[in-house]
Amino acid sequence: MREFVYFSNSARTSGNFTDLMQAGRMDIVCHTLIAAFFLSHSIRQDVKLHMIFNGPPNPPQHLEFVYHPEMPLSKKDVAGLIKRMLYKCKQGQKTEVFPGCFIEKKSFIKLLEELDAEGKTLYILDRKGDDIRKSGRNELENAVFILGNHEDKGLPKKELKRFRNVKRISLGPNTLFASHTIVILNNELDRI
Repeated sequence: MREFVYFSNSARTSGNFTDLMQAGRMDIVCHTLIAAFFLSHSIRQDVKLHMIFNGPPNPPQHLEFVYHPEMPLSKKDVAGLIKRMLYKCKQGQKTEVFPGCFIEKKSFIKLLEELDAEGKTLYILDRKGDDIRKSGRNELENAVFILGNHEDKGLPKKELKRFRNVKRISLGPNTLFASHTIVILNNELDRI
């Protein structure tokens, strides 16, 4: 199972938005979700995507997506799916809003603590990190790839320093969009 964590410090934590760009760059969120799951004429079944929204008015929100045969993903309806999920968040409860689509109040650091406790290796995407092509299958098998968006200046570095099991990995010399990063990661993992 491929696992990704996308962090946004500005993404809205309520479904009452109409303009994706004014909702904490929800357009980036939509592109990232599409990149994680969509192939030409099919949906990836080996992906788990965590999205942490830390913007107003009700942070933090943790959205989790895993493949389910009835998962309601279509490219044209991704923003609507996220909006409906944000309306269903309940304090202290993980809610399955649609098959394979869950929401709960959970912080970025809490999610990483849980993944770390499961023995996952946490990888931060960093152009100065180790080249992914020099990593072996065994090394990446239990990996979680963590990325942020450029508008939020990336990830909360102070929180990440708490983890000893965090490694930096690179997809090349350029800084990429979050959605492009996931497409390339999926391709690299397909090739290994």
